[in-house]
Parts: sequence; C-alpha cells; structure tokens
Amino acid sequence: MVPKYKRILLKLSGEALMGDKSFGFDNSVIAQYAKDIKSIVELGVQVAIVIGGGNIYRGMNEAETGIERAHGDYMGMLATVINGMALQAGLEKIGVYTRLQSAIKMEQIAEPYIRRRAIRHVEKGRVVIFGAGTGNPYFTTDTAGSLRAIEINAEVILKGTRVDGIYTADPEKVPDAKNSRPSPSRNVSRKTSGSWT
Repeated sequence: MVPKYKRILLKLSGEALMGDKSFGFDNSVIAQYAKDIKSIVELGVQVAIVIGGGNIYRGMNEAETGIERAHGDYMGMLATVINGMALQAGLEKIGVYTRLQSAIKMEQIAEPYIRRRAIRHVEKGRVVIFGAGTGNPYFTTDTAGSLRAIEINAEVILKGTRVDGIYTADPEKVPDAKNSRPSPSRNVSRKTSGSWT
C-alpha cells in the first residue's frame, strides 16, 4: 500500500486518552493509539504529534478558581508534556523510536523544540511528539498543531478528538454550540503547491 501522505501531523486531544475514565488516561487507549501509530510508521509515513492536556488540566474560569489565565495556561502546558511522556512510553514499549520535544525548557525529560531537529527526527523515521503547546499562554494546542505542521512541512493535519467536527464553542461545555462542518468541497487543512489552503 502506498500512503497518500509522506509526512503528517496528528493532533490528539488529551480527553481522548481518558477512554471511559473521568480523569487521567486509560492505558488501553494509549496502547491502541501506539499500535495505530506504529502501523502508519511501518507504511513509511513520517509522523509528528501534538497532544492536548485536557484529561489532566483544562483551563478554568479565573473568577471561580482564582488562577490567573496565563498561569492556568502554563499548567495546561505541563499536562501536555505528561501526556506526551505517556504516549512516548506506549510507543517505545512496542518498538517505535520517538522524541519528545517541549516548547518550554525541561531538559531532563524532553528535548527543547528546535524546528530543524524535529524535521531531522521525522526524516529518520522517529515519531516526534510536541509538548507544551506553543510555549505561550492564550494559545490552544490546536494552534500549536497548526503551527508545528507548517514548521515541519507536514502535508496534512489529522485531528483525533471526542467531538465529531468543528464547533462554534466547546460542545462539552456549551450545549447549544453549533457544528460548523465545512462543505464537502472545502478541505480544512490541506497543503497544495507549498502553501496551506
């Protein structure tokens, strides 16, 4: 089988790692993700991953918690690194070479994010997991996924979440959020002729 894409960025939500649990992660979900990712790597596809942290920490209302927004966002970045470490362990357990890169310094557990190093890792067939979002508060891991995909010249972003589309607001928090599915003729994130459309 010849894969359609040579290099992909997979954006996973932290909540998806919970499985049926209400917090943390389900090891069977991580094991299944690892097997699925390994099967893609074995086809010769270069894989990079951005993972959310909502299963450990989700931004909360500052008025309710007393935690300043920027401070809370940094807490969320730490959660993404924890998830990255869990996914890394699951992948390496089944023989997939990985590198975890962090947008904030954590040398003992992750490489610093360096664009050219990330590209070199995926070229060598290693799965690169990007942790800590963009390293900046006020930006989501979806933004980090788009940014990293552009930076490493990924051909497509594949998003795995617990919801079935793109909504006007978080459908798990806002019951009347509208699903704003693109029309069939419009691809949300596809690279053509060297630029994203």
